[in-house]
Amino acid sequence: MAHAQKMTEIFLPPGEFFVGNAKHRIGTLLGSCVSITIWHPHAQIGAMSHFLLPTRGSAVTGELDGRYGDDALCLMLRELALTGVKLRQCEAKVFGGGDMFPAHSRRNEQTVGQKNGQAARAMLSAYCIPVVSGCLYGDGHRRIIFDVSNGHVWSRRAKAADATEGLKKSA
Repeated sequence: MAHAQKMTEIFLPPGEFFVGNAKHRIGTLLGSCVSITIWHPHAQIGAMSHFLLPTRGSAVTGELDGRYGDDALCLMLRELALTGVKLRQCEAKVFGGGDMFPAHSRRNEQTVGQKNGQAARAMLSAYCIPVVSGCLYGDGHRRIIFDVSNGHVWSRRAKAADATEGLKKSA
């Protein structure tokens, strides 16, 4: 008789990333931050980040810092390379970038969340990692759960004044 494999739940705080195998389910809570998930379907190995800003800009010194999208992606790719997966065989999904204060946003000004989302897509494109799905922008926060065993990511969005929106699966 086959037993179901016990999943190890990981909660990803802001500025962190995690690389795991089919035994892991990674979750986080995003506002204007963005999560990139990268998954290798055959090896069932995946990575997830939770970054706050697209880049440190010209003041880059010292070690890589997962609070910044470009650094977080480099950290994830470094760890994935250590597992032996080929990046060309991976797929990505991108989530978050919500406007946490829509009443205070200027009409023609990009929000931090929009900058984060655009940076994530551009970085993945630069590494030739296809973005197969995601859920970016809008108002409010999202809870994200990434099941590394099958690559599925669930996203539940709560608007700033409305937390009734249901859970959506991104296959």
